[in-house]
Amino acid sequence: MDAHAAVAALSALAHPGRLDVFRLLVRAGKDGMASGEIARATGHVPQTLSGNLNILGHSGLISSRREGRSIIYTANYDRMTGLLGFLMEDCCAGKPEICAPLADVVAKAVCCQPGAVQ
Repeated sequence: MDAHAAVAALSALAHPGRLDVFRLLVRAGKDGMASGEIARATGHVPQTLSGNLNILGHSGLISSRREGRSIIYTANYDRMTGLLGFLMEDCCAGKPEICAPLADVVAKAVCCQPGAVQ
């Protein structure tokens, strides 16, 4: 990921409502959620939710697909991984103990464990 893409992703996440939506979609897994479900879970009104979904989509952090009459939104795990990698690629300055707590968080994440079903 380059700096421009990282700034776009971070800017999209720099809003409490969008961050809530993104985290909800990360938890939802590869099946994603319909916009109505997202609205009910977050308490966002449709106009606000639509704007937030558009911003997250333009940043590449989420994707959408049509299923019948519903639009299903999913987190883009590759983009999320790219952003996290970009943020950590210069980590540690030769001192791995600095990043060890972050490695523990990643190791505990269900979505990142080998063989995990998303």
